Amino acid sequence: MAEVGSKSVLFVCLSNICWSPIAVFRKLVTDENVSDNWRIGSGAISTYEVGNPPDYHGQNCMRKHGIPMNHIARQITRENFVTFNYILCMGESNLRDLNRKNNQVKNYKAKIELPGSYDPQKQLIIEDPYYGNDSDFEVVYQQCLRYCKAFLEKTH
Repeated sequence: MAEVGSKSVLFVCLSNICWSPIAVFRKLVTDENVSDNWRIGSGAISTYEVGNPPDYHGQNCMRKHGIPMNHIARQITRENFVTFNYILCMGESNLRDLNRKNNQVKNYKAKIELPGSYDPQKQLIIEDPYYGNDSDFEVVYQQCLRYCKAFLEKTH
């Protein structure tokens, strides 16, 4: 569920169960004591996993880093393009799909970007860890942590 605030970000991927930026970003804004300023959400392009909890590899990774993860996969809606300031989506194919959906929405305000564009190490693409193992999820966690910190600094 989204949190209330004056700034808003929606994290989007294909099925909304593997990548963990929503959990990472929530922890960062909580640690920085700015969570009241943010509305944070996540969603899927597809309906493949709607209603399901995060992948167990992702849950293990977040637990290892002391980050709570209570989230159920949902599909994005047209309203998300109007109500969120930023939509950060994982992967170029998801970006294409989002831009296609965005073109069908009047008065959209969301700025749609690849989150890797904020990565100080310039790793633009964050690989989907779905078919990977715990170490693949750890790599994605580290990427998410870097770009979430940079995104928060830029928008803070």
